[in-house]
Amino acid sequence: MASLITTAEAPILPTGSIEERAVRATLVCVARHGLAKTTFDDVAREAGCARATLYRYFGGKPQLVRVTVAREAARIAACIRGAGDAETEFEDAVVAMVVRAAREVRDHEALQFLFAFEPEIVLPHVTFDAGNRFLVGAGSAIAPALDRFVPSDRTARAAEWLARVVLTHAVSPTSSIDLTDEDAAHALVREFVMPGLAGTDTILPTTQTTSPASPRG
Repeated sequence: MASLITTAEAPILPTGSIEERAVRATLVCVARHGLAKTTFDDVAREAGCARATLYRYFGGKPQLVRVTVAREAARIAACIRGAGDAETEFEDAVVAMVVRAAREVRDHEALQFLFAFEPEIVLPHVTFDAGNRFLVGAGSAIAPALDRFVPSDRTARAAEWLARVVLTHAVSPTSSIDLTDEDAAHALVREFVMPGLAGTDTILPTTQTTSPASPRG
């Protein structure tokens, strides 16, 4: 499987183009059959194009998977940043980003199939050394949403901390916290994320308008 290093940007694929149809088709096929059993022919049929045409654009399944992962990573990162940008308070922005990330994962049929039936494909990319690289990439991808609240020299560190806490709860088989629920996410952010950011002196004093102990309002 292609590396899950998250990037903030990826080339925009024109709507209706062979590339865009192939990416969407790959996600449909993985959600239906899994990655291991998805073939180039499956994707071509789902995309409504000839196998030879798909080869001209991608050269094979590995490159197609790499492009699909890059596009989905960029799309999800943009959704998470957008959720944070819509809020005016730091804590609310962080909560919105956590909830959006959790809902993207929950509603992503291809990812859910992989987690359920092919975890050996996903877990090596989000644990140990590869996991650290993934978290750095994920932090870099969402960091722009924290620019308003965190000094520029500490934004990447703050975003990586956020990604680390969320991933820990998202992949833990014993976690009882539903991060798609705003109240649950707010409690997690208040208890674990905001104190961590404050403890590293990353929050801009002028933007820390709610304390970790204050009631949600």
